Amino acid sequence: MAAVFLGVRHHSPACARLVKRTIEALRPAHVLVEGPADVNPRLGELRLGHDLPIAIYTYYRDEARSHASWTPFCDYSPEWVALTTAHEVGAQVRFIDLPAWHPAFADRGNRYADAEARYDEAVDRLCREFAVDNVDTLWDHLFEVPDDADLAVRLDAYFTLLRGDSEAGPDDRARESYMATWVRAAVAEAGERPVVVVTGGFHTPALRALAEPGTPTPGPPASGAGAPPSRARPGAGDPGAAGKALSGKEFATGWPAVPEPPEGSSGASYLVPYSHRRLDSFTGYQSGMPSPEYYHHVWEVGVERAADALVEAVVRRLRKRRQPVSTADLIAARTQASALAVLRGHEQPARVDVLDGLTGALVSEDLSAPPPWTRRGVLPPGTHPAVVEMVAALSGERVGRLHPDTPAPPLVSAVVAELAELGLDHDGEVRLDLADPGGRTRSRTLHRLRVLDVPGFARLSGPGSGAEPTAREHWRLVNLDTRVPALVEAAAHGATLEEAATTVLRERVPDAEVADLGRVLFDAALCGVPTPGVLDAVAEGLGRVSDLAAVGSVLADVLALWRHDRVFGTAGSPALAAVLDAAVTRVLWLVEGVRGAQAVAEPGRLRAVAAVRDAFRHAADALPTEERVAADVFARIAVDPGVPPDLRGAAFGWAYAGGVDVRSRTTAATVGDWLAGLFAVAREDVLGDRHLVAAVDDLVTELSEVDFLRALPALRQAFGYFPPAERETVAGLLLEHRGVGGSTRALTRTPLDPLVLAEVLELETRVDDVLAREGLA
Repeated sequence: MAAVFLGVRHHSPACARLVKRTIEALRPAHVLVEGPADVNPRLGELRLGHDLPIAIYTYYRDEARSHASWTPFCDYSPEWVALTTAHEVGAQVRFIDLPAWHPAFADRGNRYADAEARYDEAVDRLCREFAVDNVDTLWDHLFEVPDDADLAVRLDAYFTLLRGDSEAGPDDRARESYMATWVRAAVAEAGERPVVVVTGGFHTPALRALAEPGTPTPGPPASGAGAPPSRARPGAGDPGAAGKALSGKEFATGWPAVPEPPEGSSGASYLVPYSHRRLDSFTGYQSGMPSPEYYHHVWEVGVERAADALVEAVVRRLRKRRQPVSTADLIAARTQASALAVLRGHEQPARVDVLDGLTGALVSEDLSAPPPWTRRGVLPPGTHPAVVEMVAALSGERVGRLHPDTPAPPLVSAVVAELAELGLDHDGEVRLDLADPGGRTRSRTLHRLRVLDVPGFARLSGPGSGAEPTAREHWRLVNLDTRVPALVEAAAHGATLEEAATTVLRERVPDAEVADLGRVLFDAALCGVPTPGVLDAVAEGLGRVSDLAAVGSVLADVLALWRHDRVFGTAGSPALAAVLDAAVTRVLWLVEGVRGAQAVAEPGRLRAVAAVRDAFRHAADALPTEERVAADVFARIAVDPGVPPDLRGAAFGWAYAGGVDVRSRTTAATVGDWLAGLFAVAREDVLGDRHLVAAVDDLVTELSEVDFLRALPALRQAFGYFPPAERETVAGLLLEHRGVGGSTRALTRTPLDPLVLAEVLELETRVDDVLAREGLA
């Protein structure tokens, strides 16, 4: 007997009802469902008695790529209804699609993503024909609201039109060819009994053609271009699964082989709780129907009562947030929704009828943008608060729960045990002393959970860098329902908290902005993870960075951890030496390539030079790069007129502090920036050398009045490197050089802002010039 193909839209109540009726009427030998074929030996896990929505979460990692994807089910998903109804009528049920790790899903985070981009033209044409805004409204108009009498015929015509003559991509062709092999095998095995095939409607026309008798059967799809040949065996399971086929059914050898991941890869599939919010297209979900709570009501009580439930849910949410909604408003909303349904040819109010009716009754002012249900996508910023509540009401707060016997990855049980052992398995606030070994152990566990984005662990205060003196942390712990799903998904990174956190930190490096590399290193210190893998990645990443200031910032952060961070055990750590050397080498390489005569000091690059100075001052024994190499670089920079003045001053300061005799020149226009570089690198040396202070005083004194006024802002920036006490020291050396007495405190604390005094002097100079020109001096 030929196969019966049911093309569906994912998460459609109308399609779910059609699937249920068809299977119950035909009582087929086999029900084939679009889903990951490698999960077939574990279909029993889906029947344990979960509260939906749930999803099959799959992760995969090899040397070339890492991938995570979800196969979600809610109560009204046609695929879920096919699985449960097939079991009720005694049919053999199987998933027939490629495993989620396969390269055909490399660009999909969700298996049930709609293919609308491939048939936008047909959808637009239909929307114009039926005078609707988008595909969701079109779908309701054609399928959810009308009677189900000829639903199968209309669905078949709809999906045939959408697929049309469009050429599917190689990923879809690979999936469809593979699914067709299952269809042919099922039909051959069923004999005279029917076979029901439930797949996304986009695939149905192609599957119907590919499943015709005599169509060549391709071999199992390979693991992907350039990958090792895939291994396959009938009914092959997930490499990281619980190991026991809970379904209790063995598959005959005539069924298609299931591709296995390439050698050397890792991956697993597990059930995780899901939520209606994650299903909702208004929150960025890749496919299916928007407003899942509304369609849940459509599935349970029908379109008419779902409309009433929608109105009630919106009103409850608005009143809970103290937004006034009167009985008259409620009556007006229902009246407008009913009138709009009649105008639009709906026997009962559809979703958009109710939403438009609520908007007309509850929103008195003009909306700044069209309502979000007139298009696909997330809510834009500035959406009217009442509209936000409407969308939230339609999304709902339903969260799935797994049966207690559901297999979970080792990380879940490991974390539960670790939190209990450390006394962190409760709600409340926790204060930790990082100087205490017990407090440090608890802190590391909490930071590892934070790095893995496991919800319910919020640090309220604590050190922000390795150089901060505080050794106390304050956390707030909340045991949320989303903790276990997050841990299941985090298991993709490792079987223990330490392993998973290390993997995440290492993977953050390639995508991190250079300024974030220091953050990655500090997170590694907070987590207490084995750092070589992370540090090697950071060291390699620094070699590709061209931002001198950013590399200098990372160098300063790493040096602080190396010097001061005894709380986290990184002070003097040999593991940090490679990063220190990589940062020093990169700064030296970048700084020698800076050219230009711009007379503006850049503090970021000056801090980079100062960080190199500190690295050789405090960690010279740990650096493979010799200090003489840096000295040679800065000696060349100091005398190069093509280098910006602040870097020349910094290079002179480096050489001066190191006792190297170099000559660096500056001009009246650039003296302030040159001094900024000098003070940024050799401030302490200036304080101890009265001769250098005398030379700087002579340099400034030789400036003309006009040049001095022009240089004053840069001079202020340069002397800003000295804190107040050190400015008094400089003032004392200056008074001594000039041979005069007086109070250094009074000299450094003028009653007026120096810039105001400079502006006064400049104004007086201009007045004197005018008077002299007019003979009135």
